[in-house]
Amino acid sequence: MRKEDFVEPVLGELVASPQGVLAHVPPPLPPALNFDAGLVRALSGADARLSELSGMARQLPNPNLLIAPYMRQEAVLSSRIEGTQASLSDLFEEELRQADTQPANADATEVRNYVSALEYGAARLAELPLSLRLVRELHERLMHGVRGGDRNPGQFRQHQNFIGVRGSRIETATFVPPPPDRLPACLDAWERFLHERNELPDLVQCALMHAQFETLHPFADGNGRVGRLLVTLFLIERERLRQPLLYLSAYIEANKAEYYERLQRTRTHGDWRGWLRYFLMGVEITARMAAGQVTALIDLRERYRARFHTQGGVLALIDALFRNPITDARQAARAMNKSDPTARAAIAALVGAGWLHEATGRQWGRWYVAHEVLDLLLKPDRDLRAPQIVEEGAPPRSAN
Repeated sequence: MRKEDFVEPVLGELVASPQGVLAHVPPPLPPALNFDAGLVRALSGADARLSELSGMARQLPNPNLLIAPYMRQEAVLSSRIEGTQASLSDLFEEELRQADTQPANADATEVRNYVSALEYGAARLAELPLSLRLVRELHERLMHGVRGGDRNPGQFRQHQNFIGVRGSRIETATFVPPPPDRLPACLDAWERFLHERNELPDLVQCALMHAQFETLHPFADGNGRVGRLLVTLFLIERERLRQPLLYLSAYIEANKAEYYERLQRTRTHGDWRGWLRYFLMGVEITARMAAGQVTALIDLRERYRARFHTQGGVLALIDALFRNPITDARQAARAMNKSDPTARAAIAALVGAGWLHEATGRQWGRWYVAHEVLDLLLKPDRDLRAPQIVEEGAPPRSAN
């Protein structure tokens, strides 16, 4: 990070880190914002789509059927941004293995920790507001038993870190966050901003909160995942979402280079408008896709249930397949609360209807996949690509 990377006058301070290189201490939020016509349109579009999605969630006959796979989709894509290779199918298979007490897959365990932290945070909001305390609790659960879990999970860093490409050194870092001795004051200011009400539109405050958290980078590891968790939890706390149905990580993962570039320009150029438009476009696109996905999943479930409406056991298995579209006889028996032969008969009925397919080719230890359900859940991962936001005077996008 070089001083010449920052426009003059520098927003915040450039100070010496313990290693002697420059570090950036950002000014407190909020920055001065100009709500021009383009930004107002972006905010209006994101607000409308988010309200539509939230209203749809209120009308779901059984929202728990969709919440579980949605949280897993968000967890997979948020973890992938950090280099984890587990897919949504891997996570579903891992949950099946864990139910049968088989060895864990390391990447899938990281993703499961994200699901656990999101579930914990959503429940914890009933008794504790979003705060530094809750942030530490989320981080502790996120990092439990995974890579980086030996670096003081749940504790803010005491050493200098930096942001850069894999293998880089602090001397060649893209960005160096505040030194440890300046971090507590920065976090206190961030928390005060987090608790402000009615000063800014919720989505604008959420976008600013997330960007500043990434700039502070307060943990030794896991900052990106915590920062993305906070987006969902912020929207739940502000009652903009009743359930975690927005998977913004899908948009970020599909447009990752721009995500990092937009964040960096808030630090070096004070380009908050570019960041806000990127973030609001992400909310609008993912909320619209989520609403369509919810509708398609509900329609598919009703089609399945209409065929077997007189067979309660099969209906229970159908609902279980919308929580996890990969199953075996033992898992099906648990979901149906029935005996193993009854579960196998239900599986055979769904195989006969063409809704379940055997995936292993074995005569023992067979797994079955509801491909129509899985394909709908994987659709955002395949299809989500946002148009570039072109700002006047902005530099061309880098290829990195």
